[in-house]
Amino acid sequence: MDLGLSGRCALVTGASAGIGMATSRMLAAEGAQVVLVARRLDLLEELAEEIAAEGHPRPLCLAADLTDPSAAVRLRRQVEERLGLLDILINNAGRAEPAGADLDEALWQSQFELNFHSKRRLAQEFLPLMAAGGQGRVVNLVGILEPVAVSAAQAAVAACILWAKGFSRTVASQKVTVNCVAPGRIDSEQLRTHFPTQEAREEFARKLIPAGRFGTAEEAAALIVFLASGPAGYITGETFTVDGGMHRSI
Repeated sequence: MDLGLSGRCALVTGASAGIGMATSRMLAAEGAQVVLVARRLDLLEELAEEIAAEGHPRPLCLAADLTDPSAAVRLRRQVEERLGLLDILINNAGRAEPAGADLDEALWQSQFELNFHSKRRLAQEFLPLMAAGGQGRVVNLVGILEPVAVSAAQAAVAACILWAKGFSRTVASQKVTVNCVAPGRIDSEQLRTHFPTQEAREEFARKLIPAGRFGTAEEAAALIVFLASGPAGYITGETFTVDGGMHRSI
């Protein structure tokens, strides 16, 4: 299948590791010009070199702390100045507070800034560019909403999903789609901070994941890249789960 991504420009946040890195590689392999965004510029540059060495367009690397409310404006200006266009926004950056964390005001604010407001701001800033290209795509990485306790990150995720649904209806006439992907337990740098040993990972998977294992970053990235593609143009306002059957709600 031709995904229609050759010559398209895609910005991926949280691109220095995990799902963001895998998504960036897949987009580049499909011929897209990729903009890599994360706080760790050195890791972005390493990834850009690897992608270029594989014969794909070398990505543009931009360092940014997305919890800074001014980051979205700066990124939009940098992309406009350097590339002049953007078709695809992959809002991948996000992080949940550790279990048992003290949910003080600062943590509530930081979780909403990273997991909701940064995604909203970037989509608004890049909307004119995406609409101008005639095949705009926004894919937000969120989370599974089955809380077992109060979680600032899950509250922010719920806000993001509801905002994305409303935003999708607002921008559909501009040929921009807006969808969410909710990964389950994906083996990544972030996940291993919560499950530091192989035994802990295997026990969790055995008890709670019907597929019996954690997913890979590439398995999540495959869906993200499809939602960013040309053939996905009639899919919008939806949330898709990639979790090996772990979630229990319909």
